[in-house]
Amino acid sequence: MTENELNIIIEEGEGYKTEFKESLSNLTKELVAFANSSGGRIFLGINDNGDITGFELNNKIKSQIQDIAINCDPSVNIQIEKHQNIVIINIKEGLDKPYRCSEGFFLRVGANSQKMNRNDIIAFIQNEGKIRFDELFNDKFNFRRDFNKNSFFHFVKLCGISASYKAIDVLKNLDLIKQENNKYLFNQAGILFFAKNPENFIIQSKITCVLYKGIEKVNVLDRKDFNSDIITNVEDSITFLKKHLKLGYTIEKIRREETLEIPETALREAVVNAVIHRDYFEKGANVMIEVFDDRLVITNPGGLPKGLDPSEFGRISVTRNPILASLMLRAGYIEMLGTGINRIQMSLKNLKLPKAEFNYNNFFTVKFKRIVSKKFEKNEEIYSEIFAKNFALNFGVNFGVNFGVKGKQLQRLTFILELLLKKETINVQNLSKFFGITPRTVENDLSFLKSNNIIEFIGPPKSGGYILTDRAEKVIKKFFISKKSKYLVTS
Repeated sequence: MTENELNIIIEEGEGYKTEFKESLSNLTKELVAFANSSGGRIFLGINDNGDITGFELNNKIKSQIQDIAINCDPSVNIQIEKHQNIVIINIKEGLDKPYRCSEGFFLRVGANSQKMNRNDIIAFIQNEGKIRFDELFNDKFNFRRDFNKNSFFHFVKLCGISASYKAIDVLKNLDLIKQENNKYLFNQAGILFFAKNPENFIIQSKITCVLYKGIEKVNVLDRKDFNSDIITNVEDSITFLKKHLKLGYTIEKIRREETLEIPETALREAVVNAVIHRDYFEKGANVMIEVFDDRLVITNPGGLPKGLDPSEFGRISVTRNPILASLMLRAGYIEMLGTGINRIQMSLKNLKLPKAEFNYNNFFTVKFKRIVSKKFEKNEEIYSEIFAKNFALNFGVNFGVNFGVKGKQLQRLTFILELLLKKETINVQNLSKFFGITPRTVENDLSFLKSNNIIEFIGPPKSGGYILTDRAEKVIKKFFISKKSKYLVTS
């Protein structure tokens, strides 16, 4: 191992195939966890923070390590090497699973060695012998032609890995490539993350998002098929959902703080769960995200892993694609494996929303109910119309009838008046960008308010600004206080 390779490993941190340790404590459980998974390396002399503390290797310690491996049941095959003041234990994937130690059976889950309970062990035994899709190598991938540097640099940035390292070295240490006959072969996980066109190699890699009119699969209002790298697909899917789910807003200076009708935390967990846990051997179906008037449904091929008791659902993690899960964990898309279902339910509970419903037969499906309420259904129009009606009664101006103001313009005027009530400075250019309209349209809105004696301009032309007239301020203040100053959100 070269110094550069070691630096990359330390910067990448612990993962599915990498463990840092300062001593031999709990070594036996780490050995059986790697043997029960896909193999890996234990670095003795590096702490959890990636600091090199050093580890002295002598014949006595070497024999002790070998004895620990031999005393596992069955014995674990290891190789020991030394690099300066660090000891590296290489563990191959076991050929006689499951392996256990005196403390029990352990499995590598993300960057941790997780103890298996009785049901875990049954599920593990029933699944053993099954080939993991994400570990398979694909000889059709050509590194020079098909590797997406932009996806790679985006990934290493998310992981906090220096971009100065050679891509080949980083990919090797992530166990995504191997060299064979002077050619670099990518496994399927590497293709899903770093291919220019993953669909050319894995046709079932895309995510399909559909917006329907009503509650049936009849009238399609919008459809997008996302077939980029796995991280871009997740982000594009979230953007699609943000576009079509309803929003509530609060105002903080000249920006909106958005509240989705289904919390983004829950959406992200569900989408990420769909792409990392789907059965990629099923080529006839994509991950589907479907938005109806009354519900949102996210579906991926593959139900619960064989042998996993439904009563354990949401409490333990059995990963179909451990490398995909490990990479998403490194990139910050997963906080901890096995906790996503709980985070979905807690984020909904915090907003007093109905629980998500799960179905896990041949497909895994999560369903979110969409609540039709004033808070989210056409909330901008509702809020603005309530404001206009109140303003008309108390100020003598009827926006909607006398001046033909409605829809988007009415919403803009409502927003501008609340900003002025909060003593914010009105900037035409900022408002133009905020609303996505021309500066001339903003100026027309301001002229409308000024001509009706609702606002006035004070000070020199270049340094002055708009304020509410005294009469308008009293009326507007009374309205917004009664509404708790929540813009575009009604109780």
